[in-house]
Amino acid sequence: MSQSHRLSLLEAATNVVVGYLLAFATQLVVFPAVGLNVGLQDNLKISAAFVAVSLARSYLLRRLFASCGP
Repeated sequence: MSQSHRLSLLEAATNVVVGYLLAFATQLVVFPAVGLNVGLQDNLKISAAFVAVSLARSYLLRRLFASCGP
């Protein structure tokens, strides 16, 4: 069964939001634990960069696997 375009969009949007929140929350814990003091604005920007890299990775891997399929 294939996924509708609307459901694909919902999945992608959910992935972005969850990824961003997870990256931000992880940084709030990990950065101080390793002695990095980062302001809130910079922390938000770093989280966005991590999410962008993660989305690009996921997309490229998905396309790679799709091209290898039947």
